[in-house]
Amino acid sequence: MPETALPSGYILGFDFGLRRIGVAIGQTATHTASVLETVRNGKSPDWAAIDRLVREWAPSLLLVGLPLGAEGEETEMSRTTRRFGAALQKRYSLEIAFADERLSSQAAASEFVEQRASGNLRRKDASQLDAMAARIFLENWLQSFCD
Repeated sequence: MPETALPSGYILGFDFGLRRIGVAIGQTATHTASVLETVRNGKSPDWAAIDRLVREWAPSLLLVGLPLGAEGEETEMSRTTRRFGAALQKRYSLEIAFADERLSSQAAASEFVEQRASGNLRRKDASQLDAMAARIFLENWLQSFCD
């Protein structure tokens, strides 16, 4: 069960990566999530793009996928991701939560292959993989409130 109570409204989910940040939007009323976009990340995140998404969706919470090790332990990437979460909290003064994102990237890759095989996505849509991973862990996190 999540460590926080489920807020009402929208939740932005972030799949943080060193080159890209996948972003998804979740609805607490329906416990569902949708892919939004992938934001560039380099020396720093594309704050202008994230600012736009926060303004557009006015989320009540920002959920950041936490990449844990195979045994659930913190890794260097976990610590880097937590720093990104702290930067989000400082910038937007919104509640931040972290969700275990293990296996979401693999699930997104499998989903991408299935959608390509069915003709729904093309190879050039691979940039959506990070946003698909964000949708998966965000939706799983929302669903955990249904149990």
